[in-house]
Amino acid sequence: MPHLDTRALQRMGFILMPNFALMSYASATEPLRAANMLAGLPLYEPVMLSPGGGPVRSSSGISVDCADLGESGAGCHTIFVCAGGNVVDWGDPGGLYAALRRYARQGIRIGGISSGAYVLAAAGLLENRDFTLHWEHAAIFREAFPHLQPRQARYVITGDRVTCGGGVAPLDMMHRMISERMGADFARRVSDWYLHTAVAEPTASQRGSAAERFGTHHAALLTVLETMETAIEQPLDRATLARLAGVSPRHLDRLFAQELGRGFLETYRLIRLTHARRLLEQSSLSLSSIAFATGFSSASHFSRACKAILGQPPGAFRHKGMGARSGIA
Repeated sequence: MPHLDTRALQRMGFILMPNFALMSYASATEPLRAANMLAGLPLYEPVMLSPGGGPVRSSSGISVDCADLGESGAGCHTIFVCAGGNVVDWGDPGGLYAALRRYARQGIRIGGISSGAYVLAAAGLLENRDFTLHWEHAAIFREAFPHLQPRQARYVITGDRVTCGGGVAPLDMMHRMISERMGADFARRVSDWYLHTAVAEPTASQRGSAAERFGTHHAALLTVLETMETAIEQPLDRATLARLAGVSPRHLDRLFAQELGRGFLETYRLIRLTHARRLLEQSSLSLSSIAFATGFSSASHFSRACKAILGQPPGAFRHKGMGARSGIA
């Protein structure tokens, strides 16, 4: 039986950003509580933090009391930034970025949950690092930090940086962290406590497969659809994608009609507009910037396509993003 590391209490700090998601927060903190209970010892001390102290309101309207980051962050083993919502919620209140840099210099491990990696990047803490964040926030992240490339992973642990995609992914991440300290058997007991019977690997996908999202299992068509999702700013033409899939352009058109019930151009435009909608909801980028980032020749062209395909002008989605979608992950 492996030796359990019960030598020291580990303080785990969680900086709660405005409109953080309770799902991500609970998935990260509850395994620590369960570990203490199952061990019969205080192994972990979760500490809720905010710049300046005071309560922080979650996306569901529940507020959590927090200690002051400047006073209580010192002595933490790890400090996570737990964020969700929109880019307007991920700013630098009370010198947050400077505090994160200071604690990183002191040797404290720094992490990000859901969109927490955006805050870490803004603080300059992800340069030449491997990391991930929630897939819904990847579009605005790439626009803000084009030199940084998040991985499509549930979580990434690389030395003194720990990031995860949010949602239920922190359950997997905490299983790994507890396992590294207390052994796999103990970590399994913690996961079993929450009926978490299928612990995912860190490289597991954050989203359902393309086959599930598009409702087709045709290999050639899936190759084209997955490529479309990655070729947004500079869309590829039909001939190029058909060649990539090993079919003729005419056969590719038939596959779209038979498998999806809509054409090549309509599908590609819908994928690009879905990407644009996320940028509208999560950022303050201009319409021209979003148009060019999603392969449209002008803001007017983008606006017409948005209204024709999505049923509303771009401005309607920007207003929705400030409210209804503020609590994602």
